[in-house]
Amino acid sequence: MALTALYLIAELVGGILSNSLALLADAGHMFSDVAALGLSLTAVTWAQRPATAQRTYGFHRAEILAALINGAALLAVAGLIIFEAIERMGVPESVDAKLMVGIAAGGLLINLVNLRILHGGKQDNLNVRGAFLHVMADTLGSVGAIGAGLLILWFGWTWADPVASVLIAVLVLYSAWGLLRETLDVLMQSVPKHIDLDEVMEALGTLPGVRDAHDLHIWSLTSGHHIATVHLSADEGTPHQELVREACKTLSDQFHIHHSTIQVETGESQLTCN
Repeated sequence: MALTALYLIAELVGGILSNSLALLADAGHMFSDVAALGLSLTAVTWAQRPATAQRTYGFHRAEILAALINGAALLAVAGLIIFEAIERMGVPESVDAKLMVGIAAGGLLINLVNLRILHGGKQDNLNVRGAFLHVMADTLGSVGAIGAGLLILWFGWTWADPVASVLIAVLVLYSAWGLLRETLDVLMQSVPKHIDLDEVMEALGTLPGVRDAHDLHIWSLTSGHHIATVHLSADEGTPHQELVREACKTLSDQFHIHHSTIQVETGESQLTCN
C-alpha cells in the first residue's frame, strides 16, 4: 500500500505533464489500489477478531465484504476509463511520449513488486485476490501505457493512447466480474465450487449404520472456511457418538469441511426443527 501510494503521486504528475490519458488512467486506478489495499488490510485485521455474543461466527465475513467493494470499485474505474477514452478518440491530443514511457516503466516495476507480495494468498482468500486483481490491472495499465508511448514515439500514433486505455479497461472488467461472481456466491451461501453436493451425500449415506443422509447444506463463511449441516438416519443400536465422529472425519478428510453440525435420527420418526 505504501509503495503504491508513493508512486501514485509520480504517475499523477507525470500524466498531467505528458498529457497521457493512459498514464492518468493508470494513476486513477492506482488511487483505487491504495483504497483497495487499505480496505483489504482492515478486513484482514477485523477477521482475526474473536467471536462475540452478537456475532457468533466472528468477523470473517469482513474479508468477503472487502472483496465485494473492491470488485465494484474495479467496475466503476473501468467504466470511467472507457468513457474518457471514447471522448479522446474523436479528438486525439498530443502526448509527451518519452515522459509517458519513463513514468509508466517505474509504475510497472512497483506493480511487479506488489504482485510478488500478494501472490502467496490470492488462491485461498477472496479478499487478497481482490487486492491482487487491483494490482494486476495496474500492471496491465503500465504495460499498456509503455506500449502506447512507444507507438507514439516511433510512429506518431496518438490514437494509441486512448486505445490502450480501452484495452486495459476491458481486462479490468473481466477480472472484476469474476471476483464479484465468486464473492456473491459466498454471500448467497452457495455450495463451494470444488464440492459436489451429491458426492458428499453419497459418502455420508454409505457410512456404517447410516440408512439415509438428508437435509444437507454446505456453504462458505469466508474463503477456505466451509460449513456443513446434515441429518443422518441411523439404524437402531448404532452408537451415535461413533457415527458423528466418522461423519466429521469424512467431511474433513475428503471435502475439507472442518466445521460441521450433524443430527442423528433413529426409528421411524425424524426429529427436525424447521
